Amino acid sequence: QVPLVESGGGLVQSGGSLRLSCAASGFTLDYYNIGWFRQAPGKEREGVSCVSSGGTNIYYADSVKGRFTISRDAAKSTVYLQMSSLKPEDTAVYYCAEVVICGIGVSPPRYVGVWGQGTLVTVAS
Repeated sequence: QVPLVESGGGLVQSGGSLRLSCAASGFTLDYYNIGWFRQAPGKEREGVSCVSSGGTNIYYADSVKGRFTISRDAAKSTVYLQMSSLKPEDTAVYYCAEVVICGIGVSPPRYVGVWGQGTLVTVAS
């Protein structure tokens, strides 16, 4: 496993939108289940969303359902997390990673082997 590279974070006002990107250097993400996780200050890392390798399985945590959309661009070997209607409680460092499970849930963070540096999302109230 190699760490994936997250980008697209930033400062946004409550109700705003951001699109996060997840890419790999030197290999394609197309054959892997990819999950998005986040860790807010003082809190444990949690799974937010995932998409299976074929795109048939998609999962969203209840806290983001209806506001976040995960997608894959095979041509760019990139997985995106479109975040809309952002809330201050969405403030966190967001990480993407290869995951074993993506279905009715996503692999718990403790089962992720390698983490990237993450990208910081700050939602101002």
